[in-house]
Amino acid sequence: MDYGKFKYQQSKKQQEAKKKQAQVIVKEVKLRPKTDDHDLEFKVKHVRRFLEEGNKARVTLVFRGREITHMELGKGALDRIADDIQDVGIIEVRPKMEGRSMFMIIAPKNKVK
Repeated sequence: MDYGKFKYQQSKKQQEAKKKQAQVIVKEVKLRPKTDDHDLEFKVKHVRRFLEEGNKARVTLVFRGREITHMELGKGALDRIADDIQDVGIIEVRPKMEGRSMFMIIAPKNKVK
């Protein structure tokens, strides 16, 4: 068998496999612990839209200055978001601290075609 022909067929198989694979896109929404109720609802609408499009959503809550001492406020905001989008998303990564920010990742419940 011709080696060049073999390499060509292998590359064609790899290209075909790439065509059929789905890419996961992670969209991000940033908040602060003192974000007001209306603004929080607005961000929830964005997260809901991301999930309905079939993308994952990362909700990041950034603490500045002395806000870091009141982590329960941030945890409460993330929990509230999780409750609001329960019908369209599943929490993939529970709220977790990373430096001065707390984040969680939400995946869509069912795959959108």
